[in-house]
Amino acid sequence: MDNTPGARDQGLPPLLIEAVSYAEDRHWEVVPGTRLIDGDGPARCSCGDRSCPLPGAHPAEDDWRRRASAGPGVVRRWWTEQPSSSILLPTGSAFDVLDVPEVAGCLALARMERMGLQLGPVVAVPAAAGLPGRRLHFLVLPGVAAKLPEMLRKLGWAPGRLDLVARGEGDFVVAPPSRIGPFGFAQWARPPSAINRWLPDAEELVNPLAYACGREAQPAAVRQPQPAVAGRR
Repeated sequence: MDNTPGARDQGLPPLLIEAVSYAEDRHWEVVPGTRLIDGDGPARCSCGDRSCPLPGAHPAEDDWRRRASAGPGVVRRWWTEQPSSSILLPTGSAFDVLDVPEVAGCLALARMERMGLQLGPVVAVPAAAGLPGRRLHFLVLPGVAAKLPEMLRKLGWAPGRLDLVARGEGDFVVAPPSRIGPFGFAQWARPPSAINRWLPDAEELVNPLAYACGREAQPAAVRQPQPAVAGRR
């Protein structure tokens, strides 16, 4: 009998495999979210709200934060019982997230790579109801949510000027390969690996992310370099 991980995973639901991997390999807390229900017409969210902004991809229970677990056995049981539940990763404990528009995030990614910055995993999520476009979620060491406004102020950006937000305690991100209703699937722009097991400090990423967000926020005809952002290349 072949007991290698790949052989054991054959035939298992992809969401179960990935959810267990996040808990077992990365020691991330995981919690099952809502699921999509197929039937006549478009797939609908199991929460029952036909106008749900995140169909099939938000917490299913009010006490979801308390229920979150990094125990592989617990996670395996959850997705064995509900194999189509979305995978949610609570923020604020193992990591926080810097959330930016996809175009700005890709611009910043290219610049960070040229600068040789340490990068963690990055999630690409589709545009959902009420949002203008796809987003990139950069995983960073926890604690940035409370510090981000002051960090941006020091770079010369007034509060609310940039489409750059932090997700920390009490929030969550949707993990691949969860599907967000009709909008598409969450995917890894930079998947978890042995190389990025150690997450970066947010202070290293905020500068290039703020510059990219500021650049994309300006009309193309009047885009100018942002002199307030120090250390540009």
